[in-house]
Amino acid sequence: MQKMAEPLVLRDECGEGTSGTPALPGSCLADNRLNLDVYPDGCCRFLQLLKEQQGEVLQVEFLRLSSNDGLLDTTLGSLPHLKHLKSLVLKGGHARDEFGSYQHGSLTSLPPDFGNLGCLTHLDLSFNRLSILPSCILHLPSLRVLLVSHNSLVTLPEDFGRLSKLTFFSAMKNQLKHLPQSIGELSMLQDLDLSENALELLPEEVGNLHNCTELDLSGNRLLSIPDSLANLKSLRRLHLHSNLLVTVPASLASLPNLSRLDLQNNCLRAIPAEIQSLPFVHVRGNPLGESEPSPQAGLNSLHKVINSCISSGSFTVTSEGCRVVLACGIHFYFPPGAAPDPLLIHFRSLTPDPQWVKLRHHDVLLSRVLELQPHGVQFQQEVQIWMPYISPQTPHQHEVVVRTFSGQSWNDLKTRVKGKRKSKKCVAHCCVLHFSWFLVVSRLVQNECKVPAEGTLLFSSVDPNIKVIFPPGVTKGPRSVKLQVLPVSAEEIQEITASAGCRASPLLCLSQDSTVDFLKPVRIQLPLPPGVTGLNLDRSRLHILHGDQEGQTWNDITSEVVLEFTHLYAVFEVTHFSWYWLWYTTKTYIGGIAKKVYERLRLYQVNFIALQRKRDPEQVLLQCVPKHKVDPVLKKLQDRYQGPEPSDMVEMFEGEQFFAAFERGISIDMDRPDCVDGRLSFIFYSHLKNMKEIYVTSPVDRKGQAVKGQVSFYRGAVPDSIPEDASRRRKGPDSLWLATLPIKLPQLKPRWDENPSTLYGFSFPPLNLGNAETGYLTQANLLSIARRVGADWQSIGLNLGLTYQQIERIGYNNREDLNKQILDMLFSWAQQNSEDPDCVSKLITAMKESGRQDIADEVEAIIELGRQKYSESIRRVGLEQESSTEDSAIAMV
Repeated sequence: MQKMAEPLVLRDECGEGTSGTPALPGSCLADNRLNLDVYPDGCCRFLQLLKEQQGEVLQVEFLRLSSNDGLLDTTLGSLPHLKHLKSLVLKGGHARDEFGSYQHGSLTSLPPDFGNLGCLTHLDLSFNRLSILPSCILHLPSLRVLLVSHNSLVTLPEDFGRLSKLTFFSAMKNQLKHLPQSIGELSMLQDLDLSENALELLPEEVGNLHNCTELDLSGNRLLSIPDSLANLKSLRRLHLHSNLLVTVPASLASLPNLSRLDLQNNCLRAIPAEIQSLPFVHVRGNPLGESEPSPQAGLNSLHKVINSCISSGSFTVTSEGCRVVLACGIHFYFPPGAAPDPLLIHFRSLTPDPQWVKLRHHDVLLSRVLELQPHGVQFQQEVQIWMPYISPQTPHQHEVVVRTFSGQSWNDLKTRVKGKRKSKKCVAHCCVLHFSWFLVVSRLVQNECKVPAEGTLLFSSVDPNIKVIFPPGVTKGPRSVKLQVLPVSAEEIQEITASAGCRASPLLCLSQDSTVDFLKPVRIQLPLPPGVTGLNLDRSRLHILHGDQEGQTWNDITSEVVLEFTHLYAVFEVTHFSWYWLWYTTKTYIGGIAKKVYERLRLYQVNFIALQRKRDPEQVLLQCVPKHKVDPVLKKLQDRYQGPEPSDMVEMFEGEQFFAAFERGISIDMDRPDCVDGRLSFIFYSHLKNMKEIYVTSPVDRKGQAVKGQVSFYRGAVPDSIPEDASRRRKGPDSLWLATLPIKLPQLKPRWDENPSTLYGFSFPPLNLGNAETGYLTQANLLSIARRVGADWQSIGLNLGLTYQQIERIGYNNREDLNKQILDMLFSWAQQNSEDPDCVSKLITAMKESGRQDIADEVEAIIELGRQKYSESIRRVGLEQESSTEDSAIAMV
């Protein structure tokens, strides 16, 4: 096993880094690898290291920096001095903007002498602002992997073929319109990703990429593809979905190694019989083979975008119009002529961020946020959108609307809803002329009207007894007025007041689109509280409460208005709009009620949950759940998690901060950005998931013993906006504590020398990767492979399909031990892919793509030996292959 280099740490006598910069964590430079993209001031730290420890830095072979860093330009000038550099990552996307989108880095060019990095084989410049590919890249003689995805490239250099050693090239999500002919000179290229660009034609020279195994051209504007693609005899996967293809060459059927051909979401009029007969061709979502479109659609083409998830994707709209169906159930209808020119639409689903998704009082979020780009694109005709949503719990009081964000504010669209008879799913339908962000909310039923100078009448559809009368001369020019009503049950009134003698009318909210008060008083009619009539009315007990949404206060305004009564109604006059509530209670209690009303509207009863993963008890899920969601959440998670029952009920304000702290021998990463004084920080929002998934460890030597600890939840500081009465209840020594739940770390397993099934404190389940016919890879095989991986484990993990976040987590959780990093990566991948019969071949491919042909050869030798043993066992027992797979296979090494 390779020995990890001693960590480089700069400290002065006070424990601080030199030059006033905090001391660098020991794991940032190890084994010639320098990872600084996880720090907001990574470039500053790099320059500090270069100044203080120049000798060590100049030997670095693997460097990661964030291009969102303000000192990037200064740092770029120093990079050509790193003559031993093999891998360089200068990515953006480490931060998000206010809409949840990844922020691109500031990189627009590279210094000319960058081409002097003769050892550089891997270069990642994704999520930046490159409009042209820097010419110095073409002078990198050893470059094998180049990633420039998520930039603004419109073309590639004509001499791009000079990168003769390139084996992997990704330029997805750019603006490429054509490719240079020299791309055919990349004779060693194996993987080419040009998805989501603006390509309309491909050069014939693409057919010269004889070593190419995967070609992704999806999400472009291709009308045809050249016949020369039939020359790509090594091609296994060809992605052509979401283009404008009318047909494809029949010669593609002759490709000997092709195992996937994706033609979905095109304009195919005819597919050659040779192509249709292939079992691995995907053509769903094309007009061919679809049922007849409905007469009202009037479409020449019918698209369906079928994806495994809605997180992101794209499709193309032409002047002929189309109907698009996403896998999540979102539908689009683009009528003919809506887009005069072919238009590539990008879509993605975002988790609502409470920083910018501003819900109003009593709003309930029913969907995720759907973002459609290009933002602000204007259509010639209205585009129809159908969005599925979760059915609200109080449909008689609320109505469902689609809400859209204009870049400045959220506005509600005219919405129609429809429920499906055979399922509980509901769909919201709206029409738009431009694209932005969309979500579905349930709001209080809203009635609205235009008030002219002559006056008018507005009443509630929820309670027709609630009326607003606008007299003549109430306004100079027309203004829009909205009315919302919330019925409140007697049980809720009793909960607010702790008194069975209190009653109240429905809650009334009035708003208008003008900041100017009305010229004349507006007359409001509210029904008297239940059980109260004009015959038995005690006026001293009747009160009008006025709520100020901006100031978040309630006041008794009974003495400020003139109240008139009929047998069933109370009538009063106002000149401005807000919340109004008619109460019937005792005179002395009204002050407390006014404050409790606000509490009731903003407080939620919640439980806290601490669950541990069944397969890895050191991974803990923390969650704050509104009371009514606890049972369904636990039911949903019970297959993956185990843990104690939820905490006793507590009350939490909307938008209130709270913390989780681990105690009794349990610790967490103190460098987490959400860690404040050793406690994890949360913000509670009733409509969002208030959860964190973290790894916990024991900071002391357990000596093989299990550790019992606990997680305690605490309130943050008292919010300034809550009423004084509620604030008073939050004072005292126990005012911050909420709940404590136990957790338990398992007993440490024996070391490798005590038990061959463990290694360096890790315990691994038995493994049989692959299948009997091709030979199994066992647990012992993986342990043998792990000893040879060394510092390449991160690139191997990425090529195996692990996410960047998984790699970073594995690296951090085992930051003091390279061996554990390697083992955690390999066995994490193995456990995720144990059911995949093709996983062994993927492991071999990943090793080759990572430059580890030696390990790939070792795995192939293991598999070949297993295959021979399997064949020998079949011959020896005289059984057919089908019946002997489980009983006779001896394919383990």
